Amino acid sequence: MSEANDDLINEQEDNNETITRVTGMYKDWFLDYASYVILERAVPAIEDGFKPVQRRIMHSMKDLDDGRYNKVANIVGHTMQYHPHGDASIADAMVQIGQKDLLIDTQGNWGNILTGDSAAASRYIEARLSKFALDVVYNPKVTEWSASYDGRRKEPVNLPVKFPLLLAQGGEGIAVGLSTKILPHNFLELVDASIKHLQGKRFKIVPDFPTAGIADFTDYKDGLRGGKVRIRAKISQLDKNTLVITEIPFGTNTSSLIDSILKANDKGKIKIKKIEDNTAADVEILVHLPSGISPDKTIDALYAFTNCETSISPLGCVIEDNKPLFIGVSEMLRRSTDHTVQLLKNELEIKLGEFEEQWHFASLERIFIENRIYRDIEEEETWEGVIQAIDKGLQPHIKHLKRAVTEEDIVRLTEIRIKRISKFDIDKAQQKIDALEEQIAEVKHHLANLIDYAIAYFERLKKEYGSGKERKTEIRTFDDVDATKVVIRNTKLYVNRAEGFIGTSLRKDEYVCDCSDIDDIIVFTKEGTMMVTKVDSKTFVGKDIIHVAVFKKKDKRTIYNMIYRDGKSGPTYVKRFAVTSVTRDREYDMTNRNKNSVVWYFSANPNGEAEVVTVYLRQVGSIKKLKWDLDFADVLIKGRASKGNIVTKYAVKKIELKEKGVSTLKPRKIWFDDTVQRLNVDGRGELVGEFRGEDRILIIKQSGTIKTIIPEVTTHFDDDMIVMEKWIPKKPISAVYFDGEKERYYVKRFLVENEGKEESFISDHPNSQLEIVSTDWKPMAEVEFTKERGKDRKDNLEVNLEEFIAIKGINALGNQLTKDKVNQVNLLDPLPYEAPEEVHAEDIEVIDETAVTSEKEEDTSADSNSKTKEDDASDKLDDQGQITLF
Repeated sequence: MSEANDDLINEQEDNNETITRVTGMYKDWFLDYASYVILERAVPAIEDGFKPVQRRIMHSMKDLDDGRYNKVANIVGHTMQYHPHGDASIADAMVQIGQKDLLIDTQGNWGNILTGDSAAASRYIEARLSKFALDVVYNPKVTEWSASYDGRRKEPVNLPVKFPLLLAQGGEGIAVGLSTKILPHNFLELVDASIKHLQGKRFKIVPDFPTAGIADFTDYKDGLRGGKVRIRAKISQLDKNTLVITEIPFGTNTSSLIDSILKANDKGKIKIKKIEDNTAADVEILVHLPSGISPDKTIDALYAFTNCETSISPLGCVIEDNKPLFIGVSEMLRRSTDHTVQLLKNELEIKLGEFEEQWHFASLERIFIENRIYRDIEEEETWEGVIQAIDKGLQPHIKHLKRAVTEEDIVRLTEIRIKRISKFDIDKAQQKIDALEEQIAEVKHHLANLIDYAIAYFERLKKEYGSGKERKTEIRTFDDVDATKVVIRNTKLYVNRAEGFIGTSLRKDEYVCDCSDIDDIIVFTKEGTMMVTKVDSKTFVGKDIIHVAVFKKKDKRTIYNMIYRDGKSGPTYVKRFAVTSVTRDREYDMTNRNKNSVVWYFSANPNGEAEVVTVYLRQVGSIKKLKWDLDFADVLIKGRASKGNIVTKYAVKKIELKEKGVSTLKPRKIWFDDTVQRLNVDGRGELVGEFRGEDRILIIKQSGTIKTIIPEVTTHFDDDMIVMEKWIPKKPISAVYFDGEKERYYVKRFLVENEGKEESFISDHPNSQLEIVSTDWKPMAEVEFTKERGKDRKDNLEVNLEEFIAIKGINALGNQLTKDKVNQVNLLDPLPYEAPEEVHAEDIEVIDETAVTSEKEEDTSADSNSKTKEDDASDKLDDQGQITLF
């Protein structure tokens, strides 16, 4: 009774509430349950890579194995003798093993990991063990056994798996208080890594997914907690209005992928016309785009807003010695390989013992028959006498044996049949003994060179089972997709300038532009204030709005030109600045922070244009010059906190635009990063060139197509791109190609005339192929001829392509290169040539974006180039939780 009182104590409170304290047995139950789930259900063992249900399925399949297929329902029922749970969980686990296509040879509808279709009922599908499973998973002689849950049968504690099976198949489970997620790896790479480990070399392994796709393993962290893998679908452009998805991320299927695309379309993140799912044995999802929608931006939008890009966080957790252990995949492979070596050693030692036992008895048998010892027992009347007679007869002949003769050996000799004795052949007996001695010597050699034996074992696995197991997932480094640059702007932004409201619901007011719900909006007012705020239905930002637009973060090329009066009667200043980072919803003063300041003139210039304006003064006193022109190109670009330069100290009447300007920024340098296959302005990769507004990039593909594009960081490039450079319109392209119809090599030189249009410059015959292409001014080529039978090989021919053919149209056939049979055509170094300088209409003196204060410049601020302390603080997250844009 006292124990009951300790376990359950009820305390009556004044408010009649009852507090129940649970102690005693209850505090242990949760730990027992958690331990059971962790050890017996959710987490695989490091020794063989199996969860208990998987191990019992494999053991049951071995019990039933006769080389033929068994109904899965039959296997499930047999497994229930070992697994104390329902048939549904067993069947589901078996389907998962079968879909990994490694251990189970399947027959029937086992589902489809690509489409997400489930398998047929277990009574309709069949299975048997694969040759690989029979080879690497089983060996009862080295298996440790334990009683099944009901004590009627024996089941393996761990199967003697001689392969890093856990890494090959992957594993996932959620237990109580912990989980595991081990990603699948490539069969061939695991074998190679095991061999490297045995050789004492360093190795690195990364996952390989059955759904293929493209993956970035930069942050994989060896599969440990905190790592991350980014996986993308493989999307290519079928034509200008159609995208095709041919591979999908691991963990998704075509149904969930299409649902995510339709959902993003419904939310207005992307814009598509329709989707077709043609998936069968391979993935094929056609995404049809409306006319005028950029395929490149849509590809990035699919990655940004749909399941076309997913992120997986691996977590390497396994069971070792009945305890959860968190380790990386490299350590898993090392332990698995070492365990394989130990299993191979155990098998060899067992085999050696068996061979030595066979040799021992074969030698005894020969001695027994050859020396007619069996005659010594004819006069013996008791069993003990028979044993002693045989033992006495053997003694003179057993000095060369490797162990003592036991009574069990003598009993076996007495069991030899007379027929076998009468037909005994001494030579054959000796041959058998010699063969056993060779086998014993071979096993001893393997034991003495165990590592070499293990390496040979892995090499055999690779040779026998590695066919068709090449890597499916492409390894690549990704660039992050900026969602604001690729989102479809499906919402209209309106402004009420006088009242100071902006939003998407002000449809009766002035339309500004299209925007999306993730955009930020920048606003300037007549008083000289600036604010950046999130798109909303209706937001008050300040009266007398003079400029409103979608805000681009880190935009150094949009330059704001501004002339303002400082205070009620102060001087007028001019300033040029960019806005790259601000705190959202904070009001900034772009003037000298004096009351009653007013903006006389304001313009926003996306490429740093500098216009010319006319300044008109009021007729006050004896002012002589009432009108003059001001060129913004003479004003340096500074920080937004700069006061600016004085225009005049007198009262301004008005300021008018006189002449639109051209960019005062340097040409934009663009690089190509081959790692991520993207353009950038950050200096990563190889410099493509310096680009002004009208400049384009030339793209030539191995398929014989050519086009020019506007350089945008969202552009996707195909794998068969062979030329990418800044396009010079007057620079000819030279090409040598094989015409499939005429079966001849042709040379052509042409200019690109249709900007932005992709055109083919070789014939459309299926056997036509591009041999070489050059963008040099004076290209040289070398022709190697095929040696004809009975004739000497012709010397190589050097061809000056500029002299060989004049520049013609892109659709011209060209001139035949030679009538002789060509082995190959090589591109040589071009002849020296000084290319003409590029001339641009707007070639003017360029002002650096990061300008230095000029001595001639009049600026009354103490440090007009630097930010104030207030502005520095505004670039960081403030105490009120405002969001800072960078």
